[in-house]
Amino acid sequence: MDHSGHGMTTDLPPFTLGRGLEFSPDLFFLIGCLAGLGLYGWGVVRLRRRGDAWPVSRTVFFTVGVLTIALVMCTKLNDYGMVMFSVHMVQHMVISMLSPILLLLGAPITLALRALPVAGRGSTGPRELLLKLLHSRYMKVITHPGFTIPMFIASLYALYFTPLFDFLMGSKAGHIGMMVHFLMVGVVFFWPIMGVDPGPHRPGFVMRMLELFAGMPFHAFFGIALMMATEPMVKAYENPPASLGIDVLTDQNAAGGIAWAFSEIPSVLVLIALVYQWYHSEQRQAVRQDRAADRNGDKELEAYNAYLASLQARGR
Repeated sequence: MDHSGHGMTTDLPPFTLGRGLEFSPDLFFLIGCLAGLGLYGWGVVRLRRRGDAWPVSRTVFFTVGVLTIALVMCTKLNDYGMVMFSVHMVQHMVISMLSPILLLLGAPITLALRALPVAGRGSTGPRELLLKLLHSRYMKVITHPGFTIPMFIASLYALYFTPLFDFLMGSKAGHIGMMVHFLMVGVVFFWPIMGVDPGPHRPGFVMRMLELFAGMPFHAFFGIALMMATEPMVKAYENPPASLGIDVLTDQNAAGGIAWAFSEIPSVLVLIALVYQWYHSEQRQAVRQDRAADRNGDKELEAYNAYLASLQARGR
């Protein structure tokens, strides 16, 4: 049966990294990745031609983020992921926890708001629609911790430990939908925590760290549950092709190990990003205070000195 549309997965040879990285594009994700890079590049070029600067680091982050999606969805990792739980778990972890972080560090929404032209008076263009979406009640709900954290957790337990996963794996459309879901859940989870773009929810830095650590342990628990299982937990991977030469439980244990280990990587990346943002926020605040003092002619200091002088006069 051709699960992925990239070839007969039942005839796949034993997995090696070299075979897994062979080019085998999923058309949906290939077009999506190329479109994403093209639109981002258009935005950067438009700003540069206008004389506006755009940090090279953001372009690099976004580009690498798109390439990580292509890595797991446009190579034979996607083919092997249809029949090997361990390879699928690599796909899941990358597209839900690594790709979103890199994309968010690229600040694509900020770029779009700066690059898109302002519509004429009384008309609505793409920029105005984007602003309307950012300020909508829908966006406030899906980026709220009360939604993002439970959704982040449910994407593991409610998916893999119910028949829903087998149903989605039964068709190409279901598989693509599942992968898009992983990506979007990762984006809305990490966006309020460390995203550069403006959003409906932007709590303080301490609260952001708490949100991060509220979700990460559940990935570790999920991985441990798979590693300790003594029978196959996911029906879709119960009968791998004989050509792979793998043991179901060994492969499942490997999938659990990947889920457990991978939960640490995003935590470190996000913490680094948060500390960096926190430091620069403090620096900007200090600069603003210095400028305010310059504009006011140090009025606060003058008032304080006058107060001290009045006390001294009274003492006399």
